[in-house]
Amino acid sequence: MMAYDQTEAPTRVVEATPEPSLAERLNAELRDAGPLEVLRRAHALYGDRLALVSSFGAESAVLLHLAAQVSKDIPVLFLDTGMLFGQTLDYRKSLAAELGLTDVRDLRPAFADLAVHDPKAALWRADTDACCHIRKVLPLDRALAGFGGWITGRKRFHGGDRLRLPVVEATGTQLKFNPLANWSKAQLDAYVAEHALPAHPLVAQGFPSIGCWPCTKPVDDPNADVRAGRWQGQDKTECGIHVARAPGAAPNVGGDI
Repeated sequence: MMAYDQTEAPTRVVEATPEPSLAERLNAELRDAGPLEVLRRAHALYGDRLALVSSFGAESAVLLHLAAQVSKDIPVLFLDTGMLFGQTLDYRKSLAAELGLTDVRDLRPAFADLAVHDPKAALWRADTDACCHIRKVLPLDRALAGFGGWITGRKRFHGGDRLRLPVVEATGTQLKFNPLANWSKAQLDAYVAEHALPAHPLVAQGFPSIGCWPCTKPVDDPNADVRAGRWQGQDKTECGIHVARAPGAAPNVGGDI
C-alpha cells in the first residue's frame, strides 16, 4: 500500500472538457443499470485512468467489493485527513487486504497547508468548510490530476443534494460515476449479508455515517437521516469534494490557499 505527501501538486494534465452530451448520454444509458454494469462501463472507457474514491466508512465495503470484481488494480483514493477514527484506519487496512485491492493510495494534506492554516489542528472548531478544504478537497484535487474519470459511493437515499444524483455526471475535465446512486439501504444491507462483508467497527456503536472524529457523532434515532451524525448543528451536509465550485475558488482559511 502507498502513502503520498502532496506538498506540491503534480502538473495537471490539460484535457478538453467533456461535452455535457457525453455525460448525459451515458447517464441515460446507465440510469437503470446495476452497479457492476456501471463499473464495467467506466473501466472500459478509462482503464487505468479511472480512480475510485472511498472513505472506508460505514457503507464502503459494498462499492469496494463490486469494484474488485471488475479489477483489483483500480486505484482507490483514501483521504487520510489526520483526524480519522483509529477504527477507520484499521478497517481500511483489513478490508483492502480481504478484498485483494492492490492500489490503495493514502492521500494526506500537504504539510505547507497545515503549517500555514491549521498549525494547531483546531481549524475545525472555527471553520469546518476551511478544514475540509485543506484536509480533503485539495489532496483529492491533486490526486485526481491525470485521471479521466472517478467513482463515488454516493446514493440518493442519503438525502439533501443527493436526492437528484445522476449515475453519470460531468465535473470539470472528468466524468464522475455513481454506481450505487439508485440503490436503497435495504439493497446495500442485502448485498453485505449475501457476501458476508465485514462492517466498520463503529457501525455497531451507532455511527451510520463516519468521517473525521471531531465532526462525526453517533445517532440514537433509527429513523434519522443516514448522515444525521455528520456536522451536527450545522447547515453543512457535504465535505466539499462533491460540491461544484468555480476554478480556484476556496473557503476563507485566513489567507490565500
